[in-house]
Amino acid sequence: MDLPRIFTIRESSHRIHNPLTPDKLAALGQALRLPAGTRVLDLASGSGEMLCTWARDLGFSGTGVDLSTVFTEQARARAVELGVADRVDFVHGDASGHVADEPVGLAACVGATWIGDGVAGTAALLSRSLSPGGLMLIGEPYWRRTPPSQEVAEACHATSLTDFLPLPELIEQFGDLGYDVVEMMLADQDSWDRYCAAQWLNLRRWLDRNPDDELAPEVRAELTTEPARYARSTREYLGWGVFALMQR
Repeated sequence: MDLPRIFTIRESSHRIHNPLTPDKLAALGQALRLPAGTRVLDLASGSGEMLCTWARDLGFSGTGVDLSTVFTEQARARAVELGVADRVDFVHGDASGHVADEPVGLAACVGATWIGDGVAGTAALLSRSLSPGGLMLIGEPYWRRTPPSQEVAEACHATSLTDFLPLPELIEQFGDLGYDVVEMMLADQDSWDRYCAAQWLNLRRWLDRNPDDELAPEVRAELTTEPARYARSTREYLGWGVFALMQR
């Protein structure tokens, strides 16, 4: 049970596995106005940057769950580096269906709503761990501009135009599910650049070190085509944000 190798190669240097910059991540934590001691469950926690830095800066504690053995080990090392290993722990496992042993004040899935088969299912999953009056965080793509064709949608890693909603409609969807949107932090094109462009250097450096690896042709093909595809499609059409929700 693990993520495909290509994913961990692509994001090997990333501490944040989504298009939020460290400054935006820190600003989001401050904006939530939660007290020190808040207990967090972070599903699909990646390399643990959100939980570790918020434990250090905001006094939170909690647990992260992620499918990647590589990212889970990175998260544990980051907790030690930041001096918060006594307050946070990271579990290697499938976040789908994971429910906290005790209710938490903040339940998050930032950028992996596939664990609940979409926004609705992920919100339902997170709600099972949330204490009354707690906050939920969901990270989700949206269309900045509606793609003009199915081909462009697929170039944004969507299977169809209906995979994502425009931002106003995504916010309305949260309302339809019975949640108030009480805060949000949106990626901009510059933060998308930092997230995606860093992947290209990771791919190239991996290729230089592993020219004879069985995965090298796939990595070479991605590095050859990805920068132009990103500039033409994702950067222009796809938005991404983290939304703080409270149940009505």
